[in-house]
Amino acid sequence: MTMRRLASGILGLLLFLTSSVASATATQWPQAGRVIQAIVPSQAGTGIGNSVARLVFEALSERLGNRIVLQHYTSSTGFPSMPPAADTGTEGYTLLFASVDTLVIEPGLQRTATLPTHQAFEPIGLVAESPHVVVVNNDLPVHSVRELTDYISRYPGVVHFGSSGNGSSLHLAGEAYLSATGTNMVHVPYSAAEPATNNLVSGDIQAMFQVTSGVLNYVRAHKVRALAVMAPQRSPALPEIPSMAEAGYPDLTAARWYALLVPGGTPREIIEKYNAALNDALESPELRDKLLELGVTPLGGTPAQLGQFLALETRKWHATIKEAHLNR
Repeated sequence: MTMRRLASGILGLLLFLTSSVASATATQWPQAGRVIQAIVPSQAGTGIGNSVARLVFEALSERLGNRIVLQHYTSSTGFPSMPPAADTGTEGYTLLFASVDTLVIEPGLQRTATLPTHQAFEPIGLVAESPHVVVVNNDLPVHSVRELTDYISRYPGVVHFGSSGNGSSLHLAGEAYLSATGTNMVHVPYSAAEPATNNLVSGDIQAMFQVTSGVLNYVRAHKVRALAVMAPQRSPALPEIPSMAEAGYPDLTAARWYALLVPGGTPREIIEKYNAALNDALESPELRDKLLELGVTPLGGTPAQLGQFLALETRKWHATIKEAHLNR
């Protein structure tokens, strides 16, 4: 009986010490001078995503008081890649800055089963988004989504739309439009979005489903014609362009969004501190103005809201991938 009481007492003490250490770790986090590693699945120095990551992490660093170093990862397939979750640590000093490409599209394109993102990482919050925009060459005789749909229906296979590659977010946005409208266009994959956009201007292709940040300057300079933003509401970057809801397709939405996550097992208190810092940064006029100038809309929200959003986006884009027979 004494031994049982002693064992029970030791077990209780161990549990108390464990919880106390975890609580102390979360309370003292982040340690002064400790560097935070931010995993950014993209090539260094290229793309709007890198600009967003740099701006957001500068703002987070100011609020947390710790230096944040960006670590870039890419894969041989041209898609961004992520290191195994086991290699990242769970002490709160590793962040993942990922997009729809890495969290949803790339896993959906793989035929082999992979570890679901929600089991490898915990959500912190949505950072920002850049909705796709339906844009056409100026010589194409259409001025609305309805007119584009009618034109494609009358001339099936004549209109060519470009993207940044098979299975890219630009490609899937186009496939979603074709599915929603029951129309057919010829897909022309490019190695990147920039040459595709340049060919849209020249008329080598007639349409694209570019992201706002990638086509903003072309639209403002009237080098291409924007028909609709693929979002429920208009974009602050292009307030004169109607939303897809206004165009008659409220469910036809697509955006390149960015989110912040941590490895699974990171203490909840640390996640909440990251979330509070992120929302505070995104609400600051200075950061908001910089993001909006890039054609990117600041978001924010709770970890739970990001988790629900990831589930919805996964179902939507995996269904589009399956319907378009893009699984590898």
